[in-house]
Amino acid sequence: MQKTVIHTTAAPAAIGTYSQAIKVAETVYLSGQIPLVPETMQLIEGDIGLQIEQVLMNLTAVAKAAGGDLSDIVKLNIYLTDMSDFPVVNEMMEKHFSQPYPARAAIGVAALPKNCQVEMDAVMVLANGI
Repeated sequence: MQKTVIHTTAAPAAIGTYSQAIKVAETVYLSGQIPLVPETMQLIEGDIGLQIEQVLMNLTAVAKAAGGDLSDIVKLNIYLTDMSDFPVVNEMMEKHFSQPYPARAAIGVAALPKNCQVEMDAVMVLANGI
């Protein structure tokens, strides 16, 4: 099995022992993204909507580096420190995704890296096998 490491400077650098994404055949496993601004490696300032927007921008950058985009995501996992933010997640997903929407899980957690409020990871399948 050949694994290809996906890396882009358009998304935050890994803050631990992991890759931004790993590609195996046509499947790409995108590591969790938190609302870090890639250029500063600082959390974005603002409300949960801005944090979710930054996370989706980071996922978009990694997806693009792998040869895909958000429409290629088949499974999305969302981690929230406050489940009352779930309606904002739905609003942001409507803005960034179209039908058929990816399969999804939303998980309430006690804490996330750098004390952020949201993290997302994904599985993407490239139709053209790039």
